[in-house]
Amino acid sequence: MLVTLGLLTSFFSFLYVVAPSIRKFFAGGVCRTNVQLPGKVVVITGANTGIGKETARELASRGARVYIACRDVLKGESAASEIRVDTKNSQVLVRKLDLSDTKSIRAFAEAFLAEEKQLHILINNAGVMMCPYSKTADGFETHLGVNHLGHFLLTYLLLERLKVSAPARVVNVSSVVHHIGKIHFHDLQSEKRYSRGFAYCHSKLANILFTRELAKRLQGTGVTTYAVHPGVVRSELVRHSSLLCLLWRLFSPFVKTAREGAQTSLHCALAEGLEPLSGKYFSDCKRTWVSPRARNNKTAERLWNVSCELLGIRWE
Repeated sequence: MLVTLGLLTSFFSFLYVVAPSIRKFFAGGVCRTNVQLPGKVVVITGANTGIGKETARELASRGARVYIACRDVLKGESAASEIRVDTKNSQVLVRKLDLSDTKSIRAFAEAFLAEEKQLHILINNAGVMMCPYSKTADGFETHLGVNHLGHFLLTYLLLERLKVSAPARVVNVSSVVHHIGKIHFHDLQSEKRYSRGFAYCHSKLANILFTRELAKRLQGTGVTTYAVHPGVVRSELVRHSSLLCLLWRLFSPFVKTAREGAQTSLHCALAEGLEPLSGKYFSDCKRTWVSPRARNNKTAERLWNVSCELLGIRWE
């Protein structure tokens, strides 16, 4: 008994000593650029909470005019008020944007373009994860509709403003789970078979394929684009999964905070010299490996064309 007690005491003493190092390791990379953003305009989707909110806070602290584009305007106003006080930047604005409804996306874009003559950074951050099967207002499976098609349409509608503001950047928040994603063109809306876990993975693969094809089409425009994996982050994204909520609590020392999760988005939005890496995938503030499916140019082009057809747009 005494031996067991001694071993347990030694074990927990060891954990206490090494905990800061473990925590630092799992915190991941840090955006270290000192770039300031006075006069720059930024749009961040889903910035009323989590990673998006911390991204907005940092960009506002650097002097940018930041638009929080979100479905829940009340939460958005609460986040914006907090950020204004924290950063002493009054130019943090909230606008309604529901990515599950193309009418809302078009209304947001129309109002923004009437209000702003420039757009320097677009961060497609919002997303849903592991939702029960459902469809958007336009009949798209929710993960595909919100995580991919919603941001695809938003980028299309804002692209000319990004071009006239060049150099400009588009950052798409994806995930490491794209490695187990697949684009099922024969069942894109998951009507034949649905798994809410895999549906999320498929949509994150779509984010990377979109980034890849977008970079190819943007060559020579001064607009560059990047896909990012923020890491395993404590956020509201896991709210649809009781198991993940429990795991996040049990392993909280190994899970990133929202601020830590925002670092790679910030790196890709701000770091100097990233232009040659347009279309690439980043994690912990550095370029990292993607799955073979995410490197398939034919799939990327086909997904682009199918997305245009579904949305009823012509994007040459």
